[in-house]
Amino acid sequence: MKDFFIENRQIGPKHAPYIIAEMSANHNGDIENAFQIIEMAKRCGADAVKMQTYTADTITLNSNKEEFQIKGGLWDGQTLYDLYQSAYTPWEWHKPLFDKARATGITMFSSPFDTTAVDMLEDLNAPAYKIASFEAIDLPLIRYVAQTGKPMIISTGMANDEEIAEAIDAAKSAGCNQLAILHCVSGYPAPSSDYNLRTILDMQQRFNLITGLSDHTLDNTTAIASVALGANIIEKHVTLDRSGGGPDDSFSLEAAELKHLCDAGRICWEALGRVDYGRKSSEEGNAQFRRSLYFVKPLKVGDIITSDSIRSVRPGFGLPPKMLESIIGKTVSINVDYATPVTSEAIAK
Repeated sequence: MKDFFIENRQIGPKHAPYIIAEMSANHNGDIENAFQIIEMAKRCGADAVKMQTYTADTITLNSNKEEFQIKGGLWDGQTLYDLYQSAYTPWEWHKPLFDKARATGITMFSSPFDTTAVDMLEDLNAPAYKIASFEAIDLPLIRYVAQTGKPMIISTGMANDEEIAEAIDAAKSAGCNQLAILHCVSGYPAPSSDYNLRTILDMQQRFNLITGLSDHTLDNTTAIASVALGANIIEKHVTLDRSGGGPDDSFSLEAAELKHLCDAGRICWEALGRVDYGRKSSEEGNAQFRRSLYFVKPLKVGDIITSDSIRSVRPGFGLPPKMLESIIGKTVSINVDYATPVTSEAIAK
């Protein structure tokens, strides 16, 4: 897998997971909330804040026909147009939000939903792009984003392996050479049992790309577990207040939970380490308490070492226990007391 950079942050297996705090619609129509989410993400240790760039008119049609109505789930009873009209981030906010992120010292980028969004984000010098799961089959949009030459992350919720391959081919053929994919379940929220995290391993082997997780479960367990399976990017929705009433608030992380994700995700990655059977630095002080062979009765020069005169005990200053049978029947070359370590010098040649 080929590492890549978003701004100055290297992303890949040899680096801690890249944590993306997804703001989505959780500003609830107030730019001050958006500013606070940026500050919260930085304070909690996230690497980036992501927004979404669309309007109701660029993402759907203003229609009351049945196919445009949402039935069931969090947004039951709304039309697509009404949902996106209430949830979008005004385009005139984008520059102040990017400026705020830069001043705060955290990366910001966005998911564009049409070419006009890409053009506007290019004017703001967005450092990367995210393709949302529902747009993973929009190959013309992927090609348009690829032509910017910026890093691209494609979320794969609802896409089968053939559709994922088509999205990757579209990105690469249009010039994207910094590409990652995210395993995702596009349920809001999604049960952890739907995630089948072993798919991440298969995606890495099948597509040979940096692979991560876009997590819509209600806590951090699934995301942290994905790090142990090699996820290099974690995306999670965040909010100032889960009870705030916004479209995505109910399945988003508050500050304490985001901090836990950032901390635990990095600890999990550090714990993976590398294949290493050697003694670790934290073990050095305890090595003396391993088992070894000790005399458990006094013996004089020339006495035969019997099975009841030595034992395998702690601490570890004597010969290793594996030598027990080879030592029994030999004689001692020096006088030994009770609780004396068995050494090669104490045994007659």
